[in-house]
Amino acid sequence: MIENIVEIKLAVDEVLTIRKNTLCSVKPETDKRIAIVTGIHGDELEGQYICYELVKRITANMQNLKGRVDIYPAVNPLGIESACREIPTSSLDMNRVFSVPDPASISEKVAAAVVADIKGAAVCVDVHASNIFIREIPQVRILPRDSDYLMHYAKLLNTDLVWVHESGANGGGSLAEALINEGVPTLAVEMGVGGRINTLYCEQVLHGIFNLMNNLGVWSEPEHGISHPMISTDGEVHVVHAADAGVFIPHVEHNMWLSKGSEIGEIVTPITGTVVQKITAPESGVIFSLREYPIVSEGSIIARMLSMGSM
Repeated sequence: MIENIVEIKLAVDEVLTIRKNTLCSVKPETDKRIAIVTGIHGDELEGQYICYELVKRITANMQNLKGRVDIYPAVNPLGIESACREIPTSSLDMNRVFSVPDPASISEKVAAAVVADIKGAAVCVDVHASNIFIREIPQVRILPRDSDYLMHYAKLLNTDLVWVHESGANGGGSLAEALINEGVPTLAVEMGVGGRINTLYCEQVLHGIFNLMNNLGVWSEPEHGISHPMISTDGEVHVVHAADAGVFIPHVEHNMWLSKGSEIGEIVTPITGTVVQKITAPESGVIFSLREYPIVSEGSIIARMLSMGSM
């Protein structure tokens, strides 16, 4: 059942509408519900594919649905329509307005309505993509203070990594923070790159979502081949920065294991035909973030590595 959870009048007789699709079992065996949210940032599109496939697969196999699934595919519809990361009318990051105590602006009212509607869910999965600059392997991001609370759920989502650190995806004002404060375990999933859809990453996370649903008793069919993610702490993550401006040419693939000192890539200067920096791995480990947009400035992030010792 598709319903509007909030409608707000805009200029020129337009209406901002946030919709959800509720899928319920004909013969429910549990009162648990899971919420799948995406589209908080308008340039993060991986979640659009995930919502499409979720609805398609659940409706084609309703006999396996034992609880309720609420799907919110576009929390920032104006951003999605205009390919804008922020809210176009205000240039605000929507993932910073979910904890406002007295919502007054349009974005704050939308955020408050979304939180109120999800409140009471057994789990919420907040699906994000990266920005246009960095490509990410599928990962769950958890604040250190929430690690014990969320780790069990995070391990079910079939991602390559659970990154425990202070992240904007679940920090101050985020949907994850607001829902956790309301007692809803909320997992911020990030993958891919802004403005694109990587169907392989999406399929990987889809299997994880069905595995989570099965674990909660919302979905009866078990998922097989679920991977155990790498677990990170801030002390194990190494961030590689550009020392010079130029064009980054990668020499490795995403999600590769590298030995300490191995070459990640080069920063070159096109007008002189010279290499200004050879970028090497600071430690042995796996590259879980890799520069996607080639133009870099001094200090730009080139890669993030998770050191795992020798393999």
